[in-house]
Amino acid sequence: MYKAFLIKYAEIGIKGKNRYIFENALRDQIKNVLRNMGEYIVTKEQGRIYIECPDGYDFEETVEALKRVFGIVQICPVMILDTTDWEPLQEAVGDFVQVKYPDRNFTFKMEAKRGNKNYPITSPEICIEMGAYLLKRFPELKVDVHRPEVKIMVEVRNKSYVYSEIIEGPGGMPVGTAGKALLLLSGGIDSPVAGYMISKRGVTIDAVYFHAPPYTSERAKQKVTDLAKLVSRYTGPIRLHVINFTEVQLYIYEKCPHEELTIIMRRYMMKIAEQIATDTGCLGLVTGESIGQVASQTLHSLAATNEVCKLPVYRPLIAFDKQDIVNIAEKINTYETSILPFEDCCTIFVAKHPVTKPSLKVIRNSEKALQEKIDELVNTALETKETLFIQ
Repeated sequence: MYKAFLIKYAEIGIKGKNRYIFENALRDQIKNVLRNMGEYIVTKEQGRIYIECPDGYDFEETVEALKRVFGIVQICPVMILDTTDWEPLQEAVGDFVQVKYPDRNFTFKMEAKRGNKNYPITSPEICIEMGAYLLKRFPELKVDVHRPEVKIMVEVRNKSYVYSEIIEGPGGMPVGTAGKALLLLSGGIDSPVAGYMISKRGVTIDAVYFHAPPYTSERAKQKVTDLAKLVSRYTGPIRLHVINFTEVQLYIYEKCPHEELTIIMRRYMMKIAEQIATDTGCLGLVTGESIGQVASQTLHSLAATNEVCKLPVYRPLIAFDKQDIVNIAEKINTYETSILPFEDCCTIFVAKHPVTKPSLKVIRNSEKALQEKIDELVNTALETKETLFIQ
């Protein structure tokens, strides 16, 4: 029955003179996710995007792909008619109901939109006349304009569009319309969700992973690569920068008080990440931190790590409870990978009793013990980074 989809968006519609930029970005994103699935034709018209599907296309596969495109609010499988003539349109809507709903013992409501204002019948008149036609053709139907079990929608533009099913899209803004940021990606639950959330607002992401061989295994690195691949299904391709952080960590472990290890290591992660972000044209850093979740995420600790950055640090999960984060991780299919038992560098070198209210003055004083070699180690880590292209 369905040879096409009608795509609806929300926020994009209020973008004023810049609206076409967002519409074009959304259209291009849709083309991109469908490009390897067949010869789909994607067009935009009067606040709508239409997808015409190739013969023999996979309905479920197409819907699942579209549900990963930020900017889409609703996905409507639609029947397209080349005519807007009233009698053929009535008959086609009746045929649609007959095929779509073999058991027609339900209440319904007609909704209409007249995109072509020269059409001789107004939207309310379309609803009244079409509803009367359906009641006459299918006496078992009943009208309920307040709580209908089925809404039958007709849009009359240059062609006619008939649909009754609405599939929820992910919402948000098209990726690429809000600049680029660098995600600090670990093997945990939070950072992949943070990448998903920031991309939902239109931000393109690259990622950096801090690897600590031999204390972290190749399987830990593969786990992060797998997480990046899962996130990239929503965000588009990701450049994953892998930093060998072992020597930096060991030096901090040797020279600094152990209760301050997490904060100082985190500060150097942020410094390295900021350098990569600057070199790759990113406009900020993104982390999966949430206030109070662990010792390094108290307000005092976050202030201490922020202090080393000139670029803004975006924390999409800052006020989320852990269960909120887990729910999203399960929805985007990263949770099961995140809980695989391969340690990352943050958990290997964790202190038994980490400071929860670090003093910047004390932290800076402790870092003086690193002056002899730390810059050299950081530069080596940057010079030897490995960059993977994930898609």
